[in-house]
Amino acid sequence: MKKGRNELLTSEEKKLAPYAVSSRNPGEREYEEPEHPYRLPFQRDRDRIIHSHAFKRLDYKTQVFVYSEGDHFRNRLTHTLEVAGISKTISKVLGLNEDLSETIALAHDLGHSPFGHAGQEALSELMRGKGGFEHNKQSLRVVQKLERRYPEFPGLNLCGETLLGIMKHGGDYEKSDLLDIRRGLGPSLEAMVVDSSDEITYSAHDLEDGLESGLLELSDIKQLKVWKRMEEALPKSIFSDKDSISRSLGRVILNLMVSDLIDSIDTNLKKFLIHTREDVALAFQNQKKIVQFSEGFQEEFKELKSFLFGNLYRHPEVSRMSERGKETIFLLFKHFESHPESIPESYRKREEEEGRMRVICDYIAGMTDRYAIEKLKREGILWFPY
Repeated sequence: MKKGRNELLTSEEKKLAPYAVSSRNPGEREYEEPEHPYRLPFQRDRDRIIHSHAFKRLDYKTQVFVYSEGDHFRNRLTHTLEVAGISKTISKVLGLNEDLSETIALAHDLGHSPFGHAGQEALSELMRGKGGFEHNKQSLRVVQKLERRYPEFPGLNLCGETLLGIMKHGGDYEKSDLLDIRRGLGPSLEAMVVDSSDEITYSAHDLEDGLESGLLELSDIKQLKVWKRMEEALPKSIFSDKDSISRSLGRVILNLMVSDLIDSIDTNLKKFLIHTREDVALAFQNQKKIVQFSEGFQEEFKELKSFLFGNLYRHPEVSRMSERGKETIFLLFKHFESHPESIPESYRKREEEEGRMRVICDYIAGMTDRYAIEKLKREGILWFPY
């Protein structure tokens, strides 16, 4: 028998901790809409994100390795799905709203440029003094304005709590009612969990992809403080099977990080006397960090991130790919400045309102790696073999 909306809400609330965000209080949508008879607000938001053009394009956007380097390395889409899965797991254990966590996670990288962080650096440099570029701000821009799936309104018209979760703390967002709410209310625990899940996910899978690519050496990883924990959790048989080492390490470090985070959050909820969503807001205002690793693990995690930065992200081979990506974006941007007719009409019609630089930035930020490379060819611009 089909459950009605009130039954669904009641069923959800029985599972939620009192400090979780209930679907009865999802935050207002900018444009009023009737409620769906059997999908709760965050479920609708999740579906809108999954069906968006920006989400589909994540499949051909770089995480660390460009798509031409191999079929099994993570891309921006697989990273996003992993973040969503981990966020849901943590939220379920802690009695948080799984639908909200999953939704925020699925949207968190919608504004990411092609070619990973190299693409963001290029667009940030090109937009310096012209409004800037930062992928978290761009994700919010995508869901509020750039997606055009509904004739009644721009963007996806997501719930207030979803939008607050997409916003990153300290971001230079434009003055708005939403920004005022974010500064006062702060992020939900669900949003904080997504932020930490993002860091956990890319640290684990970048370690795995780095080993599988041959750019990282197991002997170097054994020098890390976290290795002792990993070694104790690893089956001894893997060391005789080189192919399974990278996947086993990634799985083990992921489980260690998630388990430590859950235990630490549970401790902090009791320590800071968190019983309601209002308590979460008060802790945020008083700079009490609820969602973080245990003190000992924080140092090990910091060392792991530093290791990945120095040995993988700055590896000559990754740097080579990054420089090609940056150069691609620089060439495209300069070309569109002098040849605006090459920009689709759907973007050009916003030029009078927002200026050519922002229109170009939006267009390039939405490109996949593959499309950006093909655009270089079609426009007759200098092309690098990828």
